[in-house]
Amino acid sequence: MNEETYLPPALRPKLAKLRIAHLRDCLLHLPMRYEDQTRVVALRDLMVGESVVVEGVVEFAETQFRPRRQFVALIRASDDDGSSHFTPRLTLRYFNFYPNIVKALTIGNSIRVFGEIREGRNGLEIVHPLFKKTDAKPQSSEGEALTAVYPSAAGIPQAALRTLATKALKVRDWQAELLPAPFRESLQLLSWSDALAALHQPTDVSAIGALESRNHPAWRRVKFDELLAQQLALKDAKTLRAAESSPSITPTQLISPLMMQRLSFTLTSAQKRAVSDVLADLTRDVPMTRLLQGDVGSGKTIVAALAALACIEAGYQVAFMAPTELLAEQHFRKLTHWLKDLPVQLTWLAGSLTTAELKAAQDKCKRGEAQIAIGTHALFQKKVSFARLALVVVDEQHRFGVEQRLQLRSKTLPLGEGAQRAGEGDGVRFNEPDDNPIPTLPLKGREQLAPHTLMLSATPIPRSLAMSYYADLDVSVIDEIPSGRQPIVTKLVSEQRRAEIAERIYKAAQQGAQAYWVCPLIEESDKLEVQLQDASALYADLVMIMPNVRVALLHGRMKADEKAEVMQAFIENEVQVLVSTTVIEVGVDVPNASWMVIEHAERFGLAQLHQLRGRVGRGSAASTCILLFADKLSDTAKQRLKVIYETTDGFVIAREDLRIRGPGELLGPRQSGVPGLRYANIEEDIDLVEAARDVATKISADPSFNRTAFLARWIQNRTEFAKA
Repeated sequence: MNEETYLPPALRPKLAKLRIAHLRDCLLHLPMRYEDQTRVVALRDLMVGESVVVEGVVEFAETQFRPRRQFVALIRASDDDGSSHFTPRLTLRYFNFYPNIVKALTIGNSIRVFGEIREGRNGLEIVHPLFKKTDAKPQSSEGEALTAVYPSAAGIPQAALRTLATKALKVRDWQAELLPAPFRESLQLLSWSDALAALHQPTDVSAIGALESRNHPAWRRVKFDELLAQQLALKDAKTLRAAESSPSITPTQLISPLMMQRLSFTLTSAQKRAVSDVLADLTRDVPMTRLLQGDVGSGKTIVAALAALACIEAGYQVAFMAPTELLAEQHFRKLTHWLKDLPVQLTWLAGSLTTAELKAAQDKCKRGEAQIAIGTHALFQKKVSFARLALVVVDEQHRFGVEQRLQLRSKTLPLGEGAQRAGEGDGVRFNEPDDNPIPTLPLKGREQLAPHTLMLSATPIPRSLAMSYYADLDVSVIDEIPSGRQPIVTKLVSEQRRAEIAERIYKAAQQGAQAYWVCPLIEESDKLEVQLQDASALYADLVMIMPNVRVALLHGRMKADEKAEVMQAFIENEVQVLVSTTVIEVGVDVPNASWMVIEHAERFGLAQLHQLRGRVGRGSAASTCILLFADKLSDTAKQRLKVIYETTDGFVIAREDLRIRGPGELLGPRQSGVPGLRYANIEEDIDLVEAARDVATKISADPSFNRTAFLARWIQNRTEFAKA
């Protein structure tokens, strides 16, 4: 193997955990902090807690066996002749040691050591210090670099990572400048090689603060390149999708007006804009990839329903996917109600179906009889195929992994096994029932058509996220709440007042109101240090203290038919108080429910709290959300509760959630689908996000820019994921 690409065989499996598969990968495995081993501190100036370099002469060294086997050495200052009883000494202690340590720390040897000063049994000491032999004269630190400390894994010494980084820095080809000079100069960026050298082997001791806080110019260059690679990859993903073919949908307006006539509400201006955006996309013969975002209760489902009807009117099928069975069933019930007595066949696909029921539903999809298939992950199964799938609707899209979305997108046209070529290059005809003819579909020279994709999200995306991770999507925003709805009052209440809250809920229920009471656990757990209110115990308590009010329990371990029965009873007001876990977090729509109590609100994320609060306030009655919290709160919990108390604006909440948690947790599985950011922070580095977006639109026209090499530096094997 070429020496330039060599990784020690014994370390390869361990380095793989750090995403280091090749020596060049060490260039982007950047230090997390630095140690100043350039400044020698006198023994008399040592302070407990500091990590320092000291020099001295070994005056004592032996292996000791009590209280445990260890090697102990004592050093004094090089200029100390031992005449003074109060001359400072420093103990070096090793619990794991080898012959080379014993040999180096022989009495009379001059050494330099580095480590953290601790208070020991016999004065100051360093446990397991780094060391090297020196001559008797003090060493000069001039020209030495700060010592990099890298993120590591078990069994990988820091010295090995530093050695590998030094080897990689010697290969000049890997540090080629790929960013054309005009862009680099306009943004005042360091050269790529200078940035890498400054990060791996900095010589300016005064820059340690800027390096560790990632505000150094070298970090600015790395962050910019990372963001630019992300922008370019997203543009490539969009170009890839645009090169695919999709059915061009021309709705007949035969069904959608009939559905609109029976609705009890009219569309808001924002909903109408969203419908217009989606229908315009569907008329094109390239795949729509549109994200429809709107706050909880803003009416995204009706927009999706109108998009689905446009496809059905044109003779196609629609798959409607939700992350949980409860949410999928809510969509099924809502669409069934809206489309009652209209010529639209809905099919339910979920894991809870019996084998016979599932087979029947799959057959309807395959034959084209099911015009809308609604379900969960069951839609991904290989046995599920569609005769003429034209639209995929994904609710709460961030909860699905990239692989899952790709599986559904792969159910492309030619639509089902019955597809037949009608002639070379002129399209595809399908064997369909005589009463449902399908037009010939233009293929642009291809034999498959990808379905259009409409993604719904009730977690509004902050501007910085929209510019980075979602830059490849077209976005429609529903920023209006349907008329007639009352604002939700949010109250923070100590859990010590639980009995008082129960009394208020009891009185409200007796007067016709309905309430959710959400708990973080189903049952009591011995694994938690903190005692939490669990749903089962709370349910038993409320049943006892609320006579003449029906209380029900809902949680994820219940069978699907049991959950459906409880939920239907709540919808029909046969149940007044629903004690639940977070299975009701999204999608549940009960207009009469006007009270929400959330136990241990400090343990929920902002997005969850906002979603749960959004289960009320969906009717004309004034609604209240009570957040019960423990007495001892972490700083993060205090921040979250303060935000959720002060605003009901989903966009403000999403922005604060991003600030508190960072993008990784917010994005969830989507981070597998686009280049993940290892170094840039999209909120703190918003100026670089904007600059990268601007450069990405211009740089492709520069003939000196090697796009392939630039992307290869940051991204590997992401093409398929990007399509999702």
